[in-house]
Amino acid sequence: MTRASTTSAVPLACWNCSAVLKSPLYCPECRRIQPLPPATDYFAAFDLPRKLGIDVADLEKRFHALSWKLHPDNFTRASEYERQLSLEQSSLLNDSYRTLREPIARVEYLLALEGMRKEGEKKQQAPPDLLEEVFELNESLDELRAARRAGGNDGEMAALRGRLESAQHSFESKLAAVDAELESVFGEWDAAVDAGAADDARKTIMARMNEILNRRSYVRNLVANVRSELAEA
Repeated sequence: MTRASTTSAVPLACWNCSAVLKSPLYCPECRRIQPLPPATDYFAAFDLPRKLGIDVADLEKRFHALSWKLHPDNFTRASEYERQLSLEQSSLLNDSYRTLREPIARVEYLLALEGMRKEGEKKQQAPPDLLEEVFELNESLDELRAARRAGGNDGEMAALRGRLESAQHSFESKLAAVDAELESVFGEWDAAVDAGAADDARKTIMARMNEILNRRSYVRNLVANVRSELAEA
């Protein structure tokens, strides 16, 4: 089975004037706020398909345009019902924009939306190809902590810091490589959406993105730990 589109369903017509809606949040004809349908998600809020290659400048324009239309100040004389809708829609719009403008938050949200974000215990385990480097890094961290507790001399501390800084640069490079790999899979996902790919093909791509995100989380935590220890040294 294939999916013709991954855009979440939106109401077909405005509750007040029956005009066809382009966004589930606002009617451009009568300027009335719309009640949120149950299936509304962050992509649908901006009338976007569930794709990862988002034009951030376009997203920002959509955000500012809708923000003004939905702002509570514009509904001070409206009914209590519409004032409440204004607060709800503005909150949804802000959450949607904050998430979709950031690539990592965007893909994590998409995978969660599709029921594919898996962050189990395996993410805390070192990827096999990094085991040796992680082992050496942990040794260096232990030595630096021990030297700091023992009041190591300047030469010893400088040497240990140098080893950790070298490891930090190495893992920062790995983090950049992981980000580049993830971005390339974004393109595969968007192509699958455009082609109306079968569910199995889409799930395969999402599984890859999930694995890359877990690897990214592990490497990012290593980099953060090293930075923290160097700051304390």
